[in-house]
Amino acid sequence: MPLSLAQAHVLIAASNDHALANGWKIAVAVVDEGGLLVALGRMDGAFPLSAQIAEAKAAGTALWHRDGEQLAASRESHEGFFDAVSRLARLPLIPGPGAVLIRSSEGVLGAAGASGASGDDDRACIEAGLRAVFPD
Repeated sequence: MPLSLAQAHVLIAASNDHALANGWKIAVAVVDEGGLLVALGRMDGAFPLSAQIAEAKAAGTALWHRDGEQLAASRESHEGFFDAVSRLARLPLIPGPGAVLIRSSEGVLGAAGASGASGDDDRACIEAGLRAVFPD
């Protein structure tokens, strides 16, 4: 079962709070296990394309069941295959830092991606959002 809409909103709000505290302006996308958008938020002042990039990062992570960094490594070793699969998806898949796979004991719940800061800072924002949704 994917994250609920309420959980997605909590994740986005906490990610945005982390970004704001660090002076970053980001967009955050939360997708279900099939890479389909659940919720999207772009902070005031974040560059316009950041929303599409965040969604493409999250979708790739959900579909491949790999965090963004792992997905980038997979693309490097299987570039042709990755690019072919990317064309099958609803939008181009963007591998790289700033996307996190969300799992539970039952399996994959979806993924979240951020764009607007550096890749590592995007990931830190998502991790802050995940801590708000799953405080354990």
